[in-house]
Amino acid sequence: MSELDRLAHLLAESSDSRNPDPAQLRDLLGRIRRVAVVGISRDPLKDARRVPSYLAAKGLDIVPVNPFATWLLGRPAVAHLNEVREPVDLVLVFRPSHEAGEVISVATGRPEEPAIWLQEGIRADVETEHARVQGRSVVQDLCLFKAHRTLDDNLPGAALLGWRERARGDRI
Repeated sequence: MSELDRLAHLLAESSDSRNPDPAQLRDLLGRIRRVAVVGISRDPLKDARRVPSYLAAKGLDIVPVNPFATWLLGRPAVAHLNEVREPVDLVLVFRPSHEAGEVISVATGRPEEPAIWLQEGIRADVETEHARVQGRSVVQDLCLFKAHRTLDDNLPGAALLGWRERARGDRI
């Protein structure tokens, strides 16, 4: 099965048929380097911490956004997305659906025009449509970890990431 077929299979699990197609998703995943994670958890057992930890381990720069944390994944945390000063390629949202719309609105106002990703189970249809009309790439109700794993070895820099583990024969 090709990587685009695997992505198509994964996209079929999402409740939003208007998500980017497999080729667009592959291109999006291939160009992200810095991710603002809104709702990153302090609890290392929650998906809202495990997914950003995985992304950081794969070499992505994670900007933690959590008003109840001061430091996560080796970086200072900020309370709100509008406090993130550096440009980001992606805003990853781990907030309930009823809070996600506000995050989309703030992300849509960012000058670098980041893509927006609502994690599996999270939807904000009105704000998502508004962002898409403005030309933003928005993914809803899809797990970024699963999508990234689908393409893991084919993303830019993947050959360099995890070289120690591969040299030892570990599965990463």
